[in-house]
Amino acid sequence: MNKLPFNPSNCINLYMIGFHFRNLILALIIVSQGMVFPKDANRYPIILVHGFMGWGTDEMAGYRYWGGKHDIEEYLKNKGYEVYTASIGPVSSNWDRAAELYYQIKGGQVDYGKLHSEKFGIIQKPEKKHFPGLYPEWDSENPVHLIGHSMGGQTARMLLYQLTNIIHSDSLGLVTEESSLLGNSHIAWVHSITSISTPHDGTTLSNIVTSTAPFLQDFIALASVVGNNFYSFDLEQWSFGKDDEEPWMSYFRRMREHPAWQTKNICSWDASIDGARELNTFMTAEKNVYYFSFATSSTVLDSATGFHVPQNNMPFILRPYARNMGKKIDYWDDGSSTDSTWFENDGIVNTVSMRSPTTGLLGPDPAADYFANQDLQPGMWYFMGTIPVDHRKPVAHFLSDIYTIENVYSLFEDHCRLLYSLPE
Repeated sequence: MNKLPFNPSNCINLYMIGFHFRNLILALIIVSQGMVFPKDANRYPIILVHGFMGWGTDEMAGYRYWGGKHDIEEYLKNKGYEVYTASIGPVSSNWDRAAELYYQIKGGQVDYGKLHSEKFGIIQKPEKKHFPGLYPEWDSENPVHLIGHSMGGQTARMLLYQLTNIIHSDSLGLVTEESSLLGNSHIAWVHSITSISTPHDGTTLSNIVTSTAPFLQDFIALASVVGNNFYSFDLEQWSFGKDDEEPWMSYFRRMREHPAWQTKNICSWDASIDGARELNTFMTAEKNVYYFSFATSSTVLDSATGFHVPQNNMPFILRPYARNMGKKIDYWDDGSSTDSTWFENDGIVNTVSMRSPTTGLLGPDPAADYFANQDLQPGMWYFMGTIPVDHRKPVAHFLSDIYTIENVYSLFEDHCRLLYSLPE
């Protein structure tokens, strides 16, 4: 029998048919009850948390992280969902990003914590990081849904850890942090966490910042039109900022040479397989929170070598990284290594790493595949499936005739409908 040639568009079309059929069933169940949402549905706000090298709505001359030339937040709002977009440090550690996320949502002066700040030599309360609050009402009676893309999924989990644990300001654990976030326990403030293309177990991409710099440069080509103040690395806690009239590439080079990269308080450590293992050991699933994950893949198995190679529809700028990850064996500090299940990737993150956290020293978080109309339980990761696209397409970058903005909108609208159907 002749084998049909591989066509990536067929994979995407089959995925989208299956994905929307699943959600059609959910919608029919909802309609059959005679209302827009089930009677026990929630209407909690949805917070969009960007990933590594991300940006806010007031940056990049209107080119949005969540939507590119389009606007996912605005689309969902027009569909009746309450949605807010956060803007946090694009290369900061998940600890720093989570603290910033808390104060962006709740409002107030960012406080990274006394012990953490002293350990890494950062400014505990940067003056310019004071926010009015996207949703000041946020508390246990008014929780939120967090949707994180890429590293944003790790950040959402870190925020949940900071919310649900009382952090101490001394190494002996005797003195409680004074900040409203770290010094108190905030149970039931987060109703669900959804991750999209998140490196829960880390990524084998070498030197993630240098590797993705050209990727970001595709976006910041706008600089020649809009000037130099279109993007910030938001590293005030490191006493680092952009000089007046400084060319962007000089700003980037100084950022990349900053001593922070030699510490564990930076994104590159958290995104590594050792850093992710460390996070997974203490950021375990909370029993009262719902978890969902989406994976992405844009490589295919080369039967002649056993490695994964980029699909023809992957952006050229990602192909060298995808090819390298498609054959790379990486090692944890204890000498154990990844295997061939790590070869499949989306150009930035290994697909196997996106399902759920599995490498913590206490064991993997509970996880299962999602099926429509099943009885969802908090405290467990539900895997929503693998979308056959590269790392950025789920948030509407590098779209094509194969994967369009309509596909992106459908993905988010269907999932937000599911989130609003969760019981309070």
